[in-house]
Amino acid sequence: MARNIFKGLGIALVTPFTPSGEVDYESLKRLLHYQIDNGADFLCILATTGETPTLTADEKENIKNLVIEINNGRLPILMGCGGNNTAAVVEELKTADFKGIDGILSVCPYYNKPSQEGLYQHFKAIAAATKLPVVLYNVPGRTGINLKAETTVRLARDCKNIVAIKEACGSLEQVDEIIKNKPRDFDVLSGDDALTYPMVACGAVGAISVIGNALPKIFSRMIRLEQQGEFESARKIHHKFTDLFSLLFVDGNPAGVKAVLHEMGYIENVLRLPLVPTRLTTLQRISELLKELKI
Repeated sequence: MARNIFKGLGIALVTPFTPSGEVDYESLKRLLHYQIDNGADFLCILATTGETPTLTADEKENIKNLVIEINNGRLPILMGCGGNNTAAVVEELKTADFKGIDGILSVCPYYNKPSQEGLYQHFKAIAAATKLPVVLYNVPGRTGINLKAETTVRLARDCKNIVAIKEACGSLEQVDEIIKNKPRDFDVLSGDDALTYPMVACGAVGAISVIGNALPKIFSRMIRLEQQGEFESARKIHHKFTDLFSLLFVDGNPAGVKAVLHEMGYIENVLRLPLVPTRLTTLQRISELLKELKI
């Protein structure tokens, strides 16, 4: 079985935009340097938080190349490659240029709601189409379908390059079932910032984080403390950011974290339709909370 190198704090990278709506590559450079220099363990690009469905093919290629250039081999790079048309995903995996990419993050098929057998066959075909490690992404709140624990474990056992799952089902019971029954070399990553502390306590090896865009140093410290068995110190960090976790998602993702990054001076508070910035009341509360947290 392939070895999972995606552990610790992974950054679910945002895509900064200029006030006119173009990709802001200069802000992206600054953001990458900030994250790499402040505790990120790997980068997750061109996925949900990056507003990837609104990017053109050229923009996605430019972002990928820029991340590879700025990273310069320092951290592993996980790149989103998924969809609800299995044949199209397989074709992309066979034909696209993945040089400089260390693994694939593939989301459950959305909208068409396949059965568990359909999900199994979908991911089995994806795994067979690439030599890269594959990280499954289960996020029922977005896809409308839950990849059940038994299906995840089945894929982990049958597909040697499926190395981990980003689990955002919201159920610690399901997470615990996966960790209990998985092969030894298969890992679980948190896909929910608010549940990262309890998931790591259950045996998850890290997170693909939204808040990590803005607070990589402190969030990576929480994960490392847990991994060292210092649960009380880690729990204090977790509880320190409980209110901020809620604010990040109350108006949708990545609206919340873009508001935080804007308040911190890193990016413009611009999203592409159909997403819009946070409401003024949320923005004001985020600003107040950041001052309280001395960020």
